[in-house]
Amino acid sequence: MTQPIDLLLAPVEDFLHYLRVERRLSLVTITHYRRHLAVLAEMSLEMGIREWQELDPAKVKMFASRSRRAGLQSASLALRFSSLRSFLDWMVMQNKLAANPAKTVSTPRKKRHLPKNMDVDEVNQLLNINLNDPLSVRDRTMLEVMYGAGLRLSELVGLDCRHLDLAGGEVWVYGKGSKERKVPFGRMAQEWLQRWLEMRELLEPEDDAVFISSKSGKRLSARNVQKRFEQWGIRQGVSSHINPHKLRHSFATHILESSGDLRAVQELLGHANLSTTQIYTHLDFQHLTKVYDVAHPRAKRGKS
Repeated sequence: MTQPIDLLLAPVEDFLHYLRVERRLSLVTITHYRRHLAVLAEMSLEMGIREWQELDPAKVKMFASRSRRAGLQSASLALRFSSLRSFLDWMVMQNKLAANPAKTVSTPRKKRHLPKNMDVDEVNQLLNINLNDPLSVRDRTMLEVMYGAGLRLSELVGLDCRHLDLAGGEVWVYGKGSKERKVPFGRMAQEWLQRWLEMRELLEPEDDAVFISSKSGKRLSARNVQKRFEQWGIRQGVSSHINPHKLRHSFATHILESSGDLRAVQELLGHANLSTTQIYTHLDFQHLTKVYDVAHPRAKRGKS
């Protein structure tokens, strides 16, 4: 016998299938959608709602108030309502709803944290690894490629040798949603890739992965790369905590500070929307205001 909750969850499962097969979203993202929509389905039953078509803006606002009373913080509430809006948009697209009742209901904006970046001197200090053993050469090459091409961690560990064009100084990467893009990398990354690839062959690699374990010959995991970056930050005496995202953010910030070309940075980072890249304009403006405060004779305010 069909339970009331099943009537609410059946279209949710169809929506999640759409996200997985057609939108090709990650398993992590789909898991977040499933969790939030399952909670909203339970909440609907408590409110006497038996199907999504019964929703209206007033009931959606009740979702928000009940979620707050349950202790949900602003960031999580924003994620819950983002899940709901996307699901109801899909319901409209499937002609199961005439309009999305969540469109007109505002929720607290998720606070956007400016990414932390390293200055150029810190990057140079980190990358000044001159050891010639395979492990050190591999790790410096990963650092050079991460900073030189602004890759995501998943893109770095996913690199295969066939993706590299060493002569042209370019690499093909597969980003979010399996979107493919070509990214240039600098002379230093090019030189260290050449050195590493020569050493890599001596380790008897088991597949085409660029970055492999020196012990197993298999592709390095994302967690292993994170640990290696953190260890090198400590060994090189860099004051800030080193992680792959910080190198990617530093790449973007340094390119934008030098060029001012936001569209180019968007393409290099593989952002689908310019709004995602625009966070770096805030970071760049923060840098400019600091320079202004130090340098401009009218910037310093007297004590009152």
